[in-house]
Amino acid sequence: MTDHTHDKFDTRAPLWKRIDKALLVILLIPVLLAIFDFPQLLPTVIFAGQAILHTGIFIAFAVLAVGYLKATGAETILAKAFEGREVKMILMASLLGGLSPFCSCEVIPFIAALLAVGAPLSAVMAFWLASPLMDPAMFLITSGTLGIDFAIAKTLAAVGLGLLGGFTVKTFATSVVFTNPLRPKELASGCGDSCGTTPFSGKPQWAFWHDAARRETFRVTVIENALFLGKWLLLAYLFEAMMIHYVPADMIASVLGGDGIKPILLGALVGGPAYLNGYAAVPLVDALLQQGMSNGAAMSFVIAGGVSCIPAAIAVWALVKPRVFFAYIAIAMVGAVIAGILWNIAA
Repeated sequence: MTDHTHDKFDTRAPLWKRIDKALLVILLIPVLLAIFDFPQLLPTVIFAGQAILHTGIFIAFAVLAVGYLKATGAETILAKAFEGREVKMILMASLLGGLSPFCSCEVIPFIAALLAVGAPLSAVMAFWLASPLMDPAMFLITSGTLGIDFAIAKTLAAVGLGLLGGFTVKTFATSVVFTNPLRPKELASGCGDSCGTTPFSGKPQWAFWHDAARRETFRVTVIENALFLGKWLLLAYLFEAMMIHYVPADMIASVLGGDGIKPILLGALVGGPAYLNGYAAVPLVDALLQQGMSNGAAMSFVIAGGVSCIPAAIAVWALVKPRVFFAYIAIAMVGAVIAGILWNIAA
């Protein structure tokens, strides 16, 4: 899940190809804010920094877990655990994803770890889609503000979206869309070149620190994966901070008002780029409902926003090839519209 260092520093390549685009944007955002909106510079940087610190425990767990798996040689054993029971994995991933305590960006390190150790893309997609939508704290906040019925419906929608994504990928697993899904430069082995040059086979050595080669594999894997995930999540949180500041809530309300299927479709389309985060979205949706937003639009907004908002989408884009990314977005949109229609009928 890291960049290949020789690609970056190959002096024979054009300068533009040698520049890390994500780091370039991370540097440009504060510069542009300093020029065009200086008062917003410090709040944006502070927001992104605090978000990274909050996510740090998830990043640390993920990179240490992948490093341990690589160093011990347990990758193949873990990958085999997913063989022969893909349907069960999709079901469990959808159910567990609907209850896991991760937001749309915090889930990325865990997805990267699953992809790195060879988990089926169908099960990963199921967890990927369901996980950002609901967790115990979110359920309590949602039920307290929007009602217990809405919270239960959103939980069911999260599980249903996971199942939709998982079985869609399973059905079309051999198609050109889902074959070889990982980006070759960032995710070739779940780590960089150095890590990939030390394959371990046979019986895993759980106490890997007694072997110099395995210690080196652990060190390289942890460093490279931490830099990769930190880079993309920092970029995601910078974008999120700017969205919160520059996208007015009243504009969203004016677009999503009304009845029928149109606001449901618009809710799904607007939910992605306009979504703040799961907790901030609850009072926003409450206000939108009071301003005339339809129940179906509210549901499609929170479902589409949770899995396809810009912060999450940036991180997903970094992990998989564009065709898989667009399939991820398409599944999220379709699932959000279905959830909105069903909730509009039931509410």
